[in-house]
Amino acid sequence: MKKSIWFIVLACFMMFLAACGNNSEDASASDNSNESSEQESEASDESSQTVSVEHELGTTEVPKNPEKVAVFNYGTLSHLDDLGISVEGVAKGTLPSYLSQYDSEEYTNIGSLKEPDFEAIHEMDPDVIIMAGRQGEAYEDLSDIAPTVYISTDTEKLEESYKNGLQTIGEIFGKETEVEEKINQFEETATSVQDIAQNSDKKGLVVLSSGGKLSAYGKGSRFGIIHDVFGVIPVTEEIEASTHGMEISFEYISKQNPDYLFVIDRDQVVGGESAASEVLDNELVNGTNAAQDENIFYLDPEIWYLSSGLPPVGKMAEEIKTAIQE
Repeated sequence: MKKSIWFIVLACFMMFLAACGNNSEDASASDNSNESSEQESEASDESSQTVSVEHELGTTEVPKNPEKVAVFNYGTLSHLDDLGISVEGVAKGTLPSYLSQYDSEEYTNIGSLKEPDFEAIHEMDPDVIIMAGRQGEAYEDLSDIAPTVYISTDTEKLEESYKNGLQTIGEIFGKETEVEEKINQFEETATSVQDIAQNSDKKGLVVLSSGGKLSAYGKGSRFGIIHDVFGVIPVTEEIEASTHGMEISFEYISKQNPDYLFVIDRDQVVGGESAASEVLDNELVNGTNAAQDENIFYLDPEIWYLSSGLPPVGKMAEEIKTAIQE
């Protein structure tokens, strides 16, 4: 009798354990299912998210982490490249050598800096188009194809607008941390250039050479970063801050007598025939402090002239630093 009771108790206990095991498995399966559903929901939410970008030409809703990216301006393209962001469409018209990797069939040619190829862009069907000053007139037409963002810099507030533009890119592509690192790195380099410039009493003049003609650029101008951010003392405060600079002569350079002469040779990147080094090789220029002390610096026009949008200011800072450090 006792044995029978023990058998019954044991059997009930075994049944209880089995039931508990099944409940545990069911609960685990339910938890896994819920977790999977949550992950799928999060992924779905992320893919449907947009970023509202306010820019000079309006406000654009851009998909978060867009996959098919079309870029017109080379300055911005260089930053996307530095951040490891893939692009599909590039304006290859005057692609600078430091971005030569994009001159391949892997990337769709969407036209030039001045003339978008609307047919190619339509066929590409981008998720976002990034443009700058030279494409401003095509903004409405490009916006009809895909969300279009105008990212450029304000020469009067260059450092601030540069940071804002980079932060916009970081927000769109989920690269906020990398962007902040990039900004910090630029600030460190810029500070080191400022230290060199401010510990010197030498004054500089920035000149663009184009077709044998010369234009000077001062503070708040297209190339004013040399004075406004890098701290090089301008040889004069009277240069007009216009888009195309102030037309000058050899006599003007001789009269101002700069200690540093920074030259951007436009002809070098647009196929012109008047090399700046030949244009400036004359008695008036050769008599300046800059020439006498071998401080005439021919800056890379691919970086300084072609790089619209968000200019590669890190490369600019390094070039000025190399030029003025003793």
